[in-house]
Amino acid sequence: MAAPSALPPPATPQHGPFALLNDEPVAEPGADLLGAGAAARQLAGLLVASRDSTPFTLAVDAGWGMGKSSLMRLVDAELAQAPEVHTVWYNAWTSTGADALEGLIKSVLMRFDRRVLRRGLARVTERRALLRAVRAVSTVAAGPLGVAGLVDELWKSLSVNSQARNEMRGAIGDLVKEWSETAEFRPRRLLVVFIDDLDRCSEETVLAVCEAVKVYLDVPGLAFVVGCDRSALGPNGLLHDLSPAGSAFMEKIFQTSYRIPAADNYGVKDYIRWCARTAGVAPLLDDALVELLAQRSDRNPRRIKRLVNGFVLEATLNPVWRDFGPGAVIRTLLLQYFYPDFYRMMTGPSGTVDGDVVAEFRAYREVRRTLLAAGAGPAEDELRAARDFLARYDLLLPDPLGASGEAVLAVLERQLPNEFPGLVVNPAFTSLVDELTDRQDADRLLLRLREGPLGSGGEPTRMSREWAPVWQGVQGARVDGYTTGFGPPLAWPGDGPYGGYPGQAGVPALPQQGTPQTPYPAQQATPYPEPPMPYGGYPQPTPYLPGQQQAGYPAQAGPPVPGPYPAPGLYPVPAFDVLWVDDQPDRKGVVREVLEGLGVQVRHKPDSRAAARAIQDRRPDLVVSDISRGRDHTAGFDMVERFDQDGTYDGPVIFCTIRQSPEREERAAGLGAGLTNNGPRLRELVLAALQDRARPPVDRPPA
Repeated sequence: MAAPSALPPPATPQHGPFALLNDEPVAEPGADLLGAGAAARQLAGLLVASRDSTPFTLAVDAGWGMGKSSLMRLVDAELAQAPEVHTVWYNAWTSTGADALEGLIKSVLMRFDRRVLRRGLARVTERRALLRAVRAVSTVAAGPLGVAGLVDELWKSLSVNSQARNEMRGAIGDLVKEWSETAEFRPRRLLVVFIDDLDRCSEETVLAVCEAVKVYLDVPGLAFVVGCDRSALGPNGLLHDLSPAGSAFMEKIFQTSYRIPAADNYGVKDYIRWCARTAGVAPLLDDALVELLAQRSDRNPRRIKRLVNGFVLEATLNPVWRDFGPGAVIRTLLLQYFYPDFYRMMTGPSGTVDGDVVAEFRAYREVRRTLLAAGAGPAEDELRAARDFLARYDLLLPDPLGASGEAVLAVLERQLPNEFPGLVVNPAFTSLVDELTDRQDADRLLLRLREGPLGSGGEPTRMSREWAPVWQGVQGARVDGYTTGFGPPLAWPGDGPYGGYPGQAGVPALPQQGTPQTPYPAQQATPYPEPPMPYGGYPQPTPYLPGQQQAGYPAQAGPPVPGPYPAPGLYPVPAFDVLWVDDQPDRKGVVREVLEGLGVQVRHKPDSRAAARAIQDRRPDLVVSDISRGRDHTAGFDMVERFDQDGTYDGPVIFCTIRQSPEREERAAGLGAGLTNNGPRLRELVLAALQDRARPPVDRPPA
């Protein structure tokens, strides 16, 4: 057979009709889409009219993503038209701690004329001891320092010691006074200082910025406009540890505040439609979905952009959505963004009896109503459903209900995920889950989110007709939108591997493997990029067979198989050895990422018996284990208890599970083990085990 020829060069990428939205604040009045321009004009007018009332500080108050920066940028644009009004921007988030005080003061000084700075520096040096005065004056006279050089020298002189710091406010006041007095003296110059993102800073940075504003820059001619969420800076927020004196100081910072109101419903809907048009998905968002986005985003512009961008990414990258429409994408994104813990359980190995945490939550909600029912008793079918559900958790339905129902509910909730009791009384969440599960294809959708898309094995799937509007609007599209194949629903036509997917118009069909004419190596399944893994979608686990490589880890028997971790015996014993026990390692990618990121040696085993053999071969420094395996929802706990009882292993243990409940937390604590459902906490626990391992043993006196 002839050798396969080289891969053909890739064709020029064909760009589709979709784009991502940026998250930059609005900077020009013409780009204002939510009516902030009118408020900006009013605020700018008030600032100009109040120049004789300076100094003062105005807070632009709003929550995350509600348009503080955009409004401030629009005010800045309006002030550019006012006579003798100058502005300076300072992003507090770019500074840390005490550097913020220096950074803000220098930013203000940089706006002054060079001649003003030179005279100010000369005045400061006259008040210093002779040695310092000679040094400073010679510096000024030595050559043509620019504004930045003069500001640096002035700062050095003003911050050299506590006495100089005490004189700083007067020195800056003199500078501002000289700068603000124009030839005609009317109108006096005004410098408006915009401080953005203060509520995103550390407590130390916030206090440093406020010290600069109130102690050193509180002089006539300066006005401050501070963008922040006032509630985040309050006693119950970032500054919760402040003393009463500190809280009183913070109260003096802001003379007045403007709270940005949420945009009206019509304006938000227009904004959503503009975002959809800009991103290229407007044909898919009907009035019902626009209304859904407006309500679920709390009319927050940043959330809206985030959701639209998420929609574009999911629809253009995730093959799962071929079989479902845009409504399913958006509702799933809402769960993913606003209820991430529940979403992880919904799309991962949840540890429920049937693997469907959504069904478990909905059943729990109904049983909760039954247990808390007062007055007229529940119907017989409700009682029967409650008995069946409680039986899964070895509980009985009390008869009569009354106070006993509350007691049973308390025991039940100890076995359920920690999130359930809070979510069940959240109407926004419960209605969103109901909307998703009321779909006719809800069961199939939840299955695909857990197990990944059909079609990845080569079999074709037919795309949902709900995607037809966007295909009909694509200029020059030569497909009807309902074609079979494998790929995301919004993949656009193209002539090469970057422009489309096999089976679409303009994309050559895959050659048959194993034939002499194929231009690709026989062992290569496709010349096209591997489809990306969907959010929440996981590959089907391969059944484990003894002696066979499992999920990229060394086989238990037979010759060594290359993998991400070396097989035992091939290399010297590592400094820190972790035994990872999990029957579905491919569905716990976060564990692998954390362990590999810390550089530890990992051995993977799929069950308790294999783990025991691995410990006998070499005792690990740490065991990381799942809890549920198949229908055994206590397998991990039982394994660690047996290891402790028979002396197999008594070292540190971390349980990693998506489903975290009070009962599981209590049982893990009883075993002296850690328990987590997220990567950052897992990393902390592993680092703690590493540190304990590194500590020298404590010498104990003989008994």
